[in-house]
Amino acid sequence: MTVLTIEDLAETLSPPAVIAGLDLGTKTIGLAVSDLGWRLANPRPVIRRVKFTIDAENLLTAAARDSVRAFIIGLPMNMDGSAGPRVQATKAFVRNMAEKTDIPFVFWDERLSTVAAERALLEMDVSRQKRAERIDSAAASFILQGALDRLSALNRG
Repeated sequence: MTVLTIEDLAETLSPPAVIAGLDLGTKTIGLAVSDLGWRLANPRPVIRRVKFTIDAENLLTAAARDSVRAFIIGLPMNMDGSAGPRVQATKAFVRNMAEKTDIPFVFWDERLSTVAAERALLEMDVSRQKRAERIDSAAASFILQGALDRLSALNRG
């Protein structure tokens, strides 16, 4: 498993391929996958976190089901751009995944992705209970969509 920049990913992988977006939380892992042409991010059911070994197994099972070729994982930077404890936890998760898979990871600044996901769900008039169930996958979709848009720009230019 390697950690790539988004530019490196654009050079080493091209459509048709599925890319997954991840929003790593303390209780769940939000998951979204791209279409083969890298135009749209589609939310998938969240993965409930138990312990790392089980979490990794569940994530890789979901990735295999969709033939995922790369992961875009949200990096929860502080609003001032500094790295807090959640950034360290995310990087540790990716380091630990290195022993489990060869699928590359790309870190993606996820500031405000959860806020954007919450707003989108509110605009769709999703109930509070349903929002709580869907927020992490919606955030993963926002993270992935941002990366897909960047990949599209890199491939054009």
